[in-house]
Amino acid sequence: MADFVLPKITDNPNGWGPCAVPEKFKDMPYQPFSKSDRLGKVSDWAVTGNPMYNDKKYNNKYASQFATTGAGQYAYYHEHDDQFQVVDTLKPSKPMFRGMARGRFMPMQRGRGRGVPAPTRPNNQSGNAWRGNNNNQANRGWQRGKFQRGGRNRNWQSNNRNQVSRKASVEVKLEWDEIDYYDFPRLTKLKLPDVNKPVELIQAGTLEYYDKKFDKVNTKSERKLTDINRRIPTVTTTLDPIIRKIAAKHGNVYATDVILATLMCCTRSVYSWDIVATKVKGKIFLDKREDSLSFDCLTVNETAHEPPSLDPNELKSLSEESTHVNYCFTQQVLRTDIEPHGFKEPNPFEDDDDDDEEENRYPLAPIGYKYRMWDLGNNISLVCRCEQDAISVGPDDKKQFLTIKALNEVEHRSDWHQKLDQQSGAIIATEMKNNSFKIGKWCLQAYLAGSDMIKLGFVSRVNPRDNKIHEILKVQTFQPSELASSINLNFDNCWGVLRAIIDAINRQPEEEGKYLLLKDPNKTTIRLYKIPMNTFSDEEDSDEDDTIPEENENN
Repeated sequence: MADFVLPKITDNPNGWGPCAVPEKFKDMPYQPFSKSDRLGKVSDWAVTGNPMYNDKKYNNKYASQFATTGAGQYAYYHEHDDQFQVVDTLKPSKPMFRGMARGRFMPMQRGRGRGVPAPTRPNNQSGNAWRGNNNNQANRGWQRGKFQRGGRNRNWQSNNRNQVSRKASVEVKLEWDEIDYYDFPRLTKLKLPDVNKPVELIQAGTLEYYDKKFDKVNTKSERKLTDINRRIPTVTTTLDPIIRKIAAKHGNVYATDVILATLMCCTRSVYSWDIVATKVKGKIFLDKREDSLSFDCLTVNETAHEPPSLDPNELKSLSEESTHVNYCFTQQVLRTDIEPHGFKEPNPFEDDDDDDEEENRYPLAPIGYKYRMWDLGNNISLVCRCEQDAISVGPDDKKQFLTIKALNEVEHRSDWHQKLDQQSGAIIATEMKNNSFKIGKWCLQAYLAGSDMIKLGFVSRVNPRDNKIHEILKVQTFQPSELASSINLNFDNCWGVLRAIIDAINRQPEEEGKYLLLKDPNKTTIRLYKIPMNTFSDEEDSDEDDTIPEENENN
């Protein structure tokens, strides 16, 4: 009878399982697996090595995804089972380019992603890689700027805003010298806190009272927007007669509220704009060019993720429509049956000699002008002409000065007529995001002028295809500080940006000179150029600008 030998038993006093790795398994490689792996049987004596089993349909059905040539011995196989099948819940992987033919893989390239069409075929290219209707359709989509994906058209350039080539607001000449440049990330870190309150120098013009009936307008009781024949002068800094008088006694930097607001929140801008800075005997005059549309017209959805259009002509048409809507709204909400509020000085542009007789036949719009001065430190005294649109009677019969602006609906898929009353907060937040630069300038204009309230109107087209007939759907009231916090506008940062630009001009060794601040059309950068004195003006205008300090000194 054979002897029975007891096997060696290893006892683990601390728990269950072996105490150490046996020597024969010490150097054996480990095959990893995850919970999603489809494991078969540990051992299959019926299939393994059986030449009579010819059904190869399920030979590799349960093979491990980590199995390679060297680790094939760890892969498991399962025979065909008519009663049970493992259900795969994972989503099938999709090819990177659907339009490509099967088996022709194009690797991912920088700047491309899902839904990007295949490149166009060169003239001298031939072969199977350029065959098929799918590829031709992709080529046509590339030329149109759109690509068919998922049953709808997508504008490929809309998600690549920086790749859209825009034109500068002014053509840069070869003789212009670039002195300095400022990138937006650096400007957003600047701060100038604790700026003192302004000093009121002169108040001029008249203001009409705001009609409070428009505060009750909603989508069910809308008001038609009407055209009002009034003139709103857009006079630049050096042509303002009151600024010429002030320059003899006060300040050394002069500008209008539109120009200052553009500089102070320039980090939000996308389109190109330019400002001319003239330095005469240590004094700086910030002006806009005579034919500049950056300050006379309003932009539409400038900071939106998907711009309304890439066609310059279409953008110009939308800008003109928005400017007209804003002008008509600011005049329609005023009351003409009450005597307007007049300031000490008359409107400085009543006696403005204009060669256009047809334009002069319309009366001037009632606008209040406040000439205020700020001390920015470093021997900088800033004088600004600020504008206000209306006056209202608040609680305790206290007069409140108002700044009135209007937003118009551009993309009618938002459907203000249906959602503005119930979802006003979401629509206002979307408009603040899509028009961050424009609303930021309005907020700064109200802040510089010392307005108590901002009246923001929402105007939409009656017919989406007709850009001439509009209606007022809602009027929202904001405080300047409240609106600034809603769009993340920091006044200390705005003052810091303005102070940095003025310091850069003051650092120039020349006592007299002319400079151009230009927002790069395709980059988040502002460039400072030194230009000749006769740029953007004829000899008469140049001589007139040069005699500004002498004329003021005689006064």
